[in-house]
Amino acid sequence: MSAALAGILYPEIEPYETGFLLAGDGQRVYWEQSGNPEGKPVVFLHGGPGGGTSPWHRRFFDPEAYRIILFDQRGCGKSTPHASDPAADLRYNTTWHLVADIELLRRNLGIDRWQVFGGSWGSTLALAYAQSHPDVVSELVLRGIFTLRRHELEWFYEGGAAALFPDLWEDYLAPVPVIERSRLIEAYHRLLTDPDPAVHVPAAQAWTRWEASTVTLRPDPELVAGMTKAESATAFARIENHYFLNGGWLREGQLIEDAASGRLRGIPGVIVQGRYDACTPPMTAWDLHRAWPEAEFVMVDDAGHSAGEPGIAAALVAATDRFAR
Repeated sequence: MSAALAGILYPEIEPYETGFLLAGDGQRVYWEQSGNPEGKPVVFLHGGPGGGTSPWHRRFFDPEAYRIILFDQRGCGKSTPHASDPAADLRYNTTWHLVADIELLRRNLGIDRWQVFGGSWGSTLALAYAQSHPDVVSELVLRGIFTLRRHELEWFYEGGAAALFPDLWEDYLAPVPVIERSRLIEAYHRLLTDPDPAVHVPAAQAWTRWEASTVTLRPDPELVAGMTKAESATAFARIENHYFLNGGWLREGQLIEDAASGRLRGIPGVIVQGRYDACTPPMTAWDLHRAWPEAEFVMVDDAGHSAGEPGIAAALVAATDRFAR
């Protein structure tokens, strides 16, 4: 972590409670609480899907003001069964399973209403949850907006972003036979579900390296190295690809349309977007802003996609500080 980022975030803290949510379908979902047990509840929704949480994610919140809940979504992080296992069954890992998990966790923790904080895929999940359970969401803090519309997926995973990163794109293409490159998400699905580690591990690392190499405005070799370790990369790539192949089990344009129809009305919010976000370009954040004009819109002019970029981190901390009490 850079000194600049460390100076923006709150100090490191440890959880005061951890556990596993028995979510059904054989799923055990890891969760933890940190900060002030009597503070304002906030739930952190990580990206990916399949990215898992990290200790530094606790640091977006004032630990004296917030009761901070992190959890690892199905199949990743400390949750089991882990999607890196070739025998892992992803049938029970969908957007709506995760929405149900969030609501079950809220009820099990005895929380009436909570702030929902999510970036990238976490913004997708936050919108799906808030539109399903608006009465229990006190605020939304969203970053790097992603809604799984077809043109969003095609931009980043089927060739659009290759215009910006042609050198990195060659590495993403490398595991895929030339004859299959017209449908890359489908081709990667075949590779990632192959039971042979000699097939699925290199494919998972290539998929994950493409994303890790492009989410920051400037290259971050440490981030790339951390994300492309075999076990975590395999879970990350398999879960992402599974969701993208199925369009997130959302009808096309659902999250923007439902925001425009008033599903978020009355929920205060902040939308934080990097101007040079190549992973989830600003078009989607702007569409959400137009559909949900009550939310504050913050464009960070010197950032890409990652919450670890100083400008984005500062905007997120400012948002959580604003909603702290």
